[in-house]
Amino acid sequence: MSGFHEVQFPPDISYGASGGPGYSTTVVTTVSGHERRNANWAAARGKWNVAHGLKKRDQVAALIAFFRARRGRAYGFRFKDWTDYQALAQLIGQGDGASKTFQLVKTYASGGEVETRVITKPVPGTVKIYRDGVEAVSGWSVNTATGLVTFTVAPVSGVQVTADFEFDVPVRFDSDQMDLTIETYQLGSWGQIPVLEIRP
Repeated sequence: MSGFHEVQFPPDISYGASGGPGYSTTVVTTVSGHERRNANWAAARGKWNVAHGLKKRDQVAALIAFFRARRGRAYGFRFKDWTDYQALAQLIGQGDGASKTFQLVKTYASGGEVETRVITKPVPGTVKIYRDGVEAVSGWSVNTATGLVTFTVAPVSGVQVTADFEFDVPVRFDSDQMDLTIETYQLGSWGQIPVLEIRP
């Protein structure tokens, strides 16, 4: 992923964010009133407004420094979505005796439908890997910039490889202009601070 900084947006500011996953759907209504819907995206793309998280003057200073370091929309960064940042017992693959590398994913299931989300930014130190439900305390490594888990020895055929982890979302600012207003000596505000998920 080009133009990306492996640094997390201040989590105390993202805690007050509003937003979440979104889709792109084309809806055509016929003259008879029937609808035809086309899902343009196979997976969701998140968007958040983090302006509500600004509560103290030192947060304003941290935000200014962070925005300048990312050059507005130029560089992506890690973002903690407090509504969805954990995954437990996620099936990431099945051993075949040859494959050593597995991608972290999180699945969302409802009403017989399943969406699989590729996780590229696991939080360092939170990943646990299991073989058939038994934790593998060694013999593997994870790339926290890509979400790829690599075993030193390929899991044997039929073994279920699962993972527990926390993760960040790769995002960027969706504005090149900071519109910050100092309301009082102790607090500033920025009406809309949009951040947009970057596709892996």
